[in-house]
Amino acid sequence: MAGSISPFPLVRTGHPEHPVRTLQQLLRARNHPVAVDGVFGPKTDAAVRAFQMDAHLTVDGVVGPDTWSALIITVRRGSRGDAVRGVQEEFQFRNLSGDPRKGPQIDGIFGPETEASVRAFQQALAADIPSVAVDGIVGPVTWQALISGMLAL
Repeated sequence: MAGSISPFPLVRTGHPEHPVRTLQQLLRARNHPVAVDGVFGPKTDAAVRAFQMDAHLTVDGVVGPDTWSALIITVRRGSRGDAVRGVQEEFQFRNLSGDPRKGPQIDGIFGPETEASVRAFQQALAADIPSVAVDGIVGPVTWQALISGMLAL
């Protein structure tokens, strides 16, 4: 029996940790500057609301499926910037070694190490979800799997 991609999480003020840093990176990528500190406090709430208003979404400060879908940006090898940092945040979140030097560094450059991590993640997903493409591109399906915490322990 084939699995499915977990739904986007609901994230709001006071939400602890994952995926707040990724949310903050995506807000920055969408020209809503906010500190990337992993804290969903008043400044992140204000940035979310401003983004929701700009994107013609319900302005409630809750990051659910519609807001996540509007926030994500497809990235691939050669991409640079805060959206790439968001992908790299996800792989650091999954880094169980305790050594932040392992896995892709959060440098905003989608190079060979980030691409290899994306492909390995997609390959692991494809084992249970055959519709997942193993292409090294972080599009809507891969973003959803990353943000929802799939394959994280």
